Amino acid sequence: MVENIAQYIDHTLLKPESTKEQVEQLCKEAKEYNFATVCVNPYWVKFSAEQLAGTDVGVTTVIGFPLGATSTFTKVAETRDAIANGATEVDMVMNIGAFKSGDDVAVLQDMEEVVQAANGLEVVKVILETGFLSPDEIERACNIAKEAGVDFVKTSTGFGPGAATVEAIELMRQTVGPNIGVKASGGVRDAASAKAMIDAGANRIGASAGIAIVEGTASDTDY
Repeated sequence: MVENIAQYIDHTLLKPESTKEQVEQLCKEAKEYNFATVCVNPYWVKFSAEQLAGTDVGVTTVIGFPLGATSTFTKVAETRDAIANGATEVDMVMNIGAFKSGDDVAVLQDMEEVVQAANGLEVVKVILETGFLSPDEIERACNIAKEAGVDFVKTSTGFGPGAATVEAIELMRQTVGPNIGVKASGGVRDAASAKAMIDAGANRIGASAGIAIVEGTASDTDY
């Protein structure tokens, strides 16, 4: 088993119907298990930061979620607002439509402006939504993200097609090299799948099944 696997995990709750009580429980679990961060929707960032004050657990939130199709201006505003409310990491969704249209300049600018909004103080991850992409497109997206100066590339929102795969993680790690993080998310539900992702090159796991992963049990969660 991977040593201290909890430190790889962003303990995640992104369902739209999530309640305050559920977010509070998520934060309690994150403190108990010492996960890397909780990952919550922007509305819950301030509350989560308050719950986790004085701990080593960070707060991740999502930007342009889940489609990536909001304007760059909106993504920048979301990023600044999230950081002001206590977010320590932001996971932005790549503009998938622009990418599929071949407008790599717009995709790069979208990422760069979010990185600039974070001002080097917080971690920026870019969600590629690899279920929509061919291997060549995954490689191209990773190269754009690398040029933009992001801290991590990430597989999936958990709301798109497919899930994280070992093959995608291996390709992402190979493309971005050793100095950029790779986050596997979507369908990582148990210790075996988490270990497979880490062995393939992931150094962060996004999952709502964090407890099951740490305790070596099964989970029927859908993220």
